[in-house]
Amino acid sequence: MSDLGKIDRQFFEQHIAPNLGAEREDVAIGPQHGVDFGVIDVSGQALVTATDPISILPALGLERAARFALDLILADVAVSGVAPSHLSICFTLPESMTNDDFATVWETIHAECADLGVAVVTGHTARYSDPTHPWIGAATAMGVGNHEDIIRPDGARPGDRLLLTTGPAAESVGLLSTLFGEQIDLPDETIADAQARLEDVHCVRDALTAAASGPVTAMHDVTEGGLAGALNEMADGAGVRFDIDRAAVPMQPGVQAVCDALEIDPWTATSCGSLLIAVDAEGVEDVRRALEDRGTVVAEIGRVDDSAGETGRVVVDGETLEHPRVDPSWAAYAALGSAADDETN
Repeated sequence: MSDLGKIDRQFFEQHIAPNLGAEREDVAIGPQHGVDFGVIDVSGQALVTATDPISILPALGLERAARFALDLILADVAVSGVAPSHLSICFTLPESMTNDDFATVWETIHAECADLGVAVVTGHTARYSDPTHPWIGAATAMGVGNHEDIIRPDGARPGDRLLLTTGPAAESVGLLSTLFGEQIDLPDETIADAQARLEDVHCVRDALTAAASGPVTAMHDVTEGGLAGALNEMADGAGVRFDIDRAAVPMQPGVQAVCDALEIDPWTATSCGSLLIAVDAEGVEDVRRALEDRGTVVAEIGRVDDSAGETGRVVVDGETLEHPRVDPSWAAYAALGSAADDETN
């Protein structure tokens, strides 16, 4: 298992996958490494569900931090093409979080849920002596739809085209430059560009827009392991080959400069808000146009080909791209945080 971030595939397959409780026929999609959601059959309807930790970073400003945390949770359902509709949420608050602070977080979550049509149906909220920011709880998002409408994570087919929204490392760069901008040796205008990337991290509406606008066959949000991880997970799940044009991949302002300064490969760093979308070739322009009409940066970056016996292979400009296994943004966050603590002390 990696020291930081999600468990790796080997640990999952050895310890998690064989031990999933009771076997039930109503589980249509169960836990799989690299898959964002599960599906339960309820009287012929599909209940799509996903669980994530709640991360609140007060340095972002409580309203922005709360909206960021909520979008991370809802996005894992939205990439199924089914709109999230219900939320179960648990807060394990640190003693340092005041009533007014939590009220701001909660009211922000309420406003965003109301706008998206999501109802909070149950939860738990309490203070404890041990929790600390940013990890202060967890939540489960749910959505109800038809089984045939679900966009499966393993649905990419030979002939499909691959679209990418936003681009690599936007989330990592946005967070690191906002939290530790003074420690990154770059011009102020470059840091400002990087900090603006925090506005790119919300993808629930993009996912639902893409699903509604064309024949989307698979969709994955670019989180831990970055674009390289998402490409490998999607290709491996479908048993196909992805051929990618590196020059076609969009890179947002400030991203490459910050990654270079922190010695991070942007393709391996988490970029919540970026969506990797496989689309039937006939619908590519419809999906692309719908996303652009929302003001979302989107580019066609490659195509899906037959695996030719090499299951799950990702090829970028003729060279195989491996799964990074470890997301470098965790180590960068730890190093910058430790340096900031040293300066304070």
